[in-house]
Amino acid sequence: MSLETFPTDWQRALCVVAHPDDLEYGTAAAVARWTDEGKQVTYLLVTRGEAGIDTMSPDRAGPLREREERDGAREVGVDDVRFLEGFSDGVVEADLRLRRELARVIRDVRPEVVTTISHAETFPNGGLNQADHRAVGLSVLDAVAAAGNRWIFPELVTEGHEPWDGVRWIASSAGHSSTHEVDVTDTFERAVASLEAHREYLAALGGDYPAPRDLLGMILGTGEDGRYAWQAQVFPR
Repeated sequence: MSLETFPTDWQRALCVVAHPDDLEYGTAAAVARWTDEGKQVTYLLVTRGEAGIDTMSPDRAGPLREREERDGAREVGVDDVRFLEGFSDGVVEADLRLRRELARVIRDVRPEVVTTISHAETFPNGGLNQADHRAVGLSVLDAVAAAGNRWIFPELVTEGHEPWDGVRWIASSAGHSSTHEVDVTDTFERAVASLEAHREYLAALGGDYPAPRDLLGMILGTGEDGRYAWQAQVFPR
């Protein structure tokens, strides 16, 4: 099925995921293209991925993975990398607290595009989608609506976070029903570098885990003359 080209008539994007490295499995390739075009992109991580390295305690892994995320973001032109406080890796819930905090950042960043990861139970390859991904992906959809309504979480207005109803597209990647794509052939190498920045995390996954170049080739490859594309289900608003 032929996919539509992702819109280009926008200036600000907010990319929201659960953990460091989530964005590097494909979305960073699109981000590199967007920053090359002069667009402003902000990363928002709900956790620091502190439970992601079995051989390292969370108090060590959290700061390490935050550093690796910032390093990876710089490879694709992103300097604004934010982390929510008070959410723990592995036990994120799609509750009102998460929706409120996401709405707060959306109001502050005022994006026209918001990206996240699918909240479906499985990925297209049949693998199970992790619980935090599902909670964050679903909460992002609801938080965008809440960010635009001053009567939802009115305490945010009291704190100075005025409503923002300017999100025009929500893009959910790694799902089963992609509708749009971004050609990332020219930024594929930077996407590889962005994932490679997660050195200690990837090393902890073991030698059998695919190398970043191979993994991204599988995720982004289209099978058409060496072309790569980031694909997402887009929800227009």
